[in-house]
Amino acid sequence: MSNGNSPEDERPFEDVSEEDRPSVSVGRALRQARIAAGLTVDDVSTATRVRIAIVHAIEADDFAPCGGDVYARGHIRTLAKAVRLDPAPLIARYEEDHGGGRPAPTPAAPLFEAERIRPERRGPNWTAAMVAAIVVVIGFVGFTMVKGGDEGGKANVADGTTPDTSPSPTPKSKKPAPVEPEPSDSAIAAAPQDKVTVQVTAADAPSWISAKDHNGRLLFDGLLKKGDSESFQDSSKINLVLGDAGAVDLFVNGKKIEEDWQPGAVERLTYTKGDPQAG
Repeated sequence: MSNGNSPEDERPFEDVSEEDRPSVSVGRALRQARIAAGLTVDDVSTATRVRIAIVHAIEADDFAPCGGDVYARGHIRTLAKAVRLDPAPLIARYEEDHGGGRPAPTPAAPLFEAERIRPERRGPNWTAAMVAAIVVVIGFVGFTMVKGGDEGGKANVADGTTPDTSPSPTPKSKKPAPVEPEPSDSAIAAAPQDKVTVQVTAADAPSWISAKDHNGRLLFDGLLKKGDSESFQDSSKINLVLGDAGAVDLFVNGKKIEEDWQPGAVERLTYTKGDPQAG
């Protein structure tokens, strides 16, 4: 495991000549070298300050999250040095696979960004919100029932008294239709109450995700392509890491989590049984 320092040392790069250019893809070569060096993705990310999601994407030969050819070359060069490979043949292989030439200008962006870890946050209080909505609906329905009794001359259901049937001096406006409460998220995606259920969908862009159960057992670790979904269930707790939180839709125990996560933001979340009170 990495001790937090840069993995570069005084060992020379492997001598890879032009004729010995790697026959495997750039991502696979980096991944094989990392495993051979005994390093995890976390180790490489910590040493190079390249985000975990980008390391996973590059090892899967997906360079879109890099933001352009200039940044892709920079990431390849940095990761190659971290796993003790000569970056030159990898850069050459990348240019062959992606057309070569000078890339078009790309918007300025941080070349290397440290993983941003947020403390665990509490989700919205769904119970209080539902109680408030029910009170509003009941009040509105009661008001329309009283108004309807005045107009139609029918008995008041609420208190059993007979309403005043004398003509009204002014014309009555048309009774508004009662507002029907919107269906809850639980009606959209029901989930058993004795378990915690988490569903992740890469709605806007690919995103790397990782999920573990309450014992720390790895349930999933990989890249979700755009449009793909994964669901996880445990008896008490799901620990979740989102490599690009701004690109995913997240449902917990049948309810959609509404958070203003930014594209590229890494989120570490924990959810338990019942309403999403933790996350």
